[in-house]
Amino acid sequence: MSLYLGIDTSNYTTSVALYDSNSGQAVNSKKLLPVSQGAVGLRQGDAVFHHVQQLAQVFEDAVKQADGQICAVGVSTTPRPVEGSYMPCFSVGKMAAQIVASSLRIPLYELSHQCGHILAALYDTDNMDYLNRPFIAFHFSGGTSECLYAVPNEEKLVDIELEAGSLDLKAGQVIDRVGRMLDIPFPAGMKLDELSHKSKKKWKVRPTFKGADCCLSGIENQCKNLLDKGEKPEDIALFAVESIKVVCDKMAADACRRHPNTPIIFAGGVMSNSIISASLKNKYDCSFAAPALSSDNAVGAALFAYLKDSKK
Repeated sequence: MSLYLGIDTSNYTTSVALYDSNSGQAVNSKKLLPVSQGAVGLRQGDAVFHHVQQLAQVFEDAVKQADGQICAVGVSTTPRPVEGSYMPCFSVGKMAAQIVASSLRIPLYELSHQCGHILAALYDTDNMDYLNRPFIAFHFSGGTSECLYAVPNEEKLVDIELEAGSLDLKAGQVIDRVGRMLDIPFPAGMKLDELSHKSKKKWKVRPTFKGADCCLSGIENQCKNLLDKGEKPEDIALFAVESIKVVCDKMAADACRRHPNTPIIFAGGVMSNSIISASLKNKYDCSFAAPALSSDNAVGAALFAYLKDSKK
């Protein structure tokens, strides 16, 4: 059995995955980093510390589910594939990957966290053939909210060009901050999704755009105003979700005008939201990964190692 190891140590999740190139199946093990009650994030120093504490156990949980030879390692080392993109938390995964690769004398391949998200979504939706053609990719999470244009690239698998993004808060930050207002534990995405379905309110939302880019901090401020006015928690939750949905809709429409007849893949934890996904599926040629592979994971890193190794 030929296995490919993936490691991803993002700001909120420790992830290890194994991809079996013979069966095409992937095993993913992950654990959220602990966040204090009432907080909406972690300092990088704390994230690094918790990854060091958790990585060995997450690694053990992944490898005990598979049997075979590890042929190569893929590891996320930067948030995004652009110059200057850096977060200390990824250094933990990189160090572990270097130890494994040197010990087993196998190749080590580095990728961005964003590329890992996109690959995992393509894998989960049976759209790996997109790597042979241009496609549009959305990556909406706590650290990134971007619409991207992806073009095949022999060396990096895909070249990712920014089409549009958020100029201030990211969509996941908005979700978590609104969740804190409503006493929802971090991360708030799943519970906020459930709460919003209880609302009967019909909101007309108008998110702020500057050209192709959006500004999401106003959503948090509007939700705070709604809370002060005594609006129900479920109605505030729906307002936040509807606002992000409209942002995605406009970005998708603009991208499709620039790149007609181009499919879209949605990735990132925010894209697990049921209201957002249901609405956009009705309008576009698009696919959404299941929540387990839409949120942070290491499957994309393992796939990257396999795809790079197979090109040698």
